[in-house]
Amino acid sequence: MLQVNNISFSYDTQTVINNVSFQLQKGQNLSIIGESGCGKSTLLKLIYGLYDLNEGEIFWSQNQILGPKFHLVPGADEMKYLAQDFDLMPYTTVEENVGKYLSNIYQDEKKARVNELLEMVEMKAFANTKAKYLSGGQQQRVALARVLALEPEVLLLDEPFSNIDSFRKGALRRNLFAYLKHKGITCIIATHDSIDALSFSDDTIVMKNGEIVRNDLSKKVYLEPKDKYVASLFGEVNEVKLHNLIETEDKEKTILLYASELFLTDISDLIVTIKHCYFKGDGYLIKAVFDRKVIFFENPFVLPENEVVCITADEEIISIRR
Repeated sequence: MLQVNNISFSYDTQTVINNVSFQLQKGQNLSIIGESGCGKSTLLKLIYGLYDLNEGEIFWSQNQILGPKFHLVPGADEMKYLAQDFDLMPYTTVEENVGKYLSNIYQDEKKARVNELLEMVEMKAFANTKAKYLSGGQQQRVALARVLALEPEVLLLDEPFSNIDSFRKGALRRNLFAYLKHKGITCIIATHDSIDALSFSDDTIVMKNGEIVRNDLSKKVYLEPKDKYVASLFGEVNEVKLHNLIETEDKEKTILLYASELFLTDISDLIVTIKHCYFKGDGYLIKAVFDRKVIFFENPFVLPENEVVCITADEEIISIRR
């Protein structure tokens, strides 16, 4: 079990992490999401032992994780950390980078391990290419393979897919997280991409200003957002007065609805005026106005500008949010 107990950390006088606590079981995947500067990357570095805590403690399997004041070489042996700068050796080949920390005593085993990891990240064709000739996305995939080479107990990933092409990202994510589950490797991923949280993480932590504002099952964080900040991390979100959706005596009660949860209907008190349609491939994101406020919803086809339409949400979703 990973235990993070009431930790705080400051750069000079600026508090970056403030009284953060959580636990993570072995083999679980955890996503940390939040706006830029909320402390996601710093939290990963603290867990890995790259900084000294101002307050609190971090344990993995009863072993305390300590910072550079206690270790000549910072970092925990049972953990691997992938930073956003990749830290590859530019003048050596891809396979040499991946096998950097593997023993040279058993060459056949080393080569087989390197080939296995390069196949997982779809970089086998570049095995003999020097790292400096790779694109940013290719370097990121090689760096990902390298941190897995010695099969850590805990893997800490900081925006691991940020430079990877969309058409490769889906397959790579599926391959990686299936591998981690199969091997029982605990993983924490700091990310801006909600797909990392919703599709591949057991739990999600939402951070704001260095503090945890939500820690729950990933699906629950999405379906039951506590405020607009949390909901906005998953897409366009609207604050809608409940009485415009159902009969209620509470005229001030508002609920949060994602754009994807609102749709056209024949009769509704939520009567909007279309202002703009944004094509998004599988349909349109519609910008409309209701009661002098912007509201977003999705529709499979374009709607004429200034047309007046009725929209609503599913009763089950309304019941969850109210």
